[in-house]
Amino acid sequence: MKFGMIGAGTIARAIAGHVVKAGHEVVFSNSRGPESLGDVVADVGPLSSAGTVGDAAAADVVVLAVPWSTVRDVVAKLPVPPGRIVIDATNQWASLVPEFVAEHLDTGGSELIASLLPGAHVIKAFDNMYGRYVAADPVTPAGRRILFYAGDDLDAKARFRAVVESFGFAPLDLGPLSMGRLMQVDGPLTGLHAIQDVSL
Repeated sequence: MKFGMIGAGTIARAIAGHVVKAGHEVVFSNSRGPESLGDVVADVGPLSSAGTVGDAAAADVVVLAVPWSTVRDVVAKLPVPPGRIVIDATNQWASLVPEFVAEHLDTGGSELIASLLPGAHVIKAFDNMYGRYVAADPVTPAGRRILFYAGDDLDAKARFRAVVESFGFAPLDLGPLSMGRLMQVDGPLTGLHAIQDVSL
């Protein structure tokens, strides 16, 4: 399975670490082009590569991990095939321009992204956790780290669940994509780094 990273920052690299550890490939992309990603690829390892945004968007699973202020422009140019799983790891209220906030106060970030990517199966995940916790081994002495996620397509969510379970996370389905609002910067799950109690 190949994962395509749209963005190569802290969260994208953290997720990619689990991807390659599980034996999958990852292709990174950013707005500056593949030639700017040599250090990222070298750090992640031999199962990683650099490519264009189109290369990343053609992967089996696409991870959107760009600053929210750039989301509209990035997604508008994203050639995601119909039926593709897109993991939204963006953070809706971070670094927003004022007029964009005013326009979308009543819309969850992932819902907006889904409306801009008709045919894709958007799943909200990872963004409520700090990067160092995403990158860390999800299996701890106390239990597995809980990974909250939300989405509308049941088959896509089942595939996502199986993958992140193989990474070692304890996935917890919040329900439809609208519930992804709980993971936004102003939501109750923001910064919640919970562990599944192995004694239960």
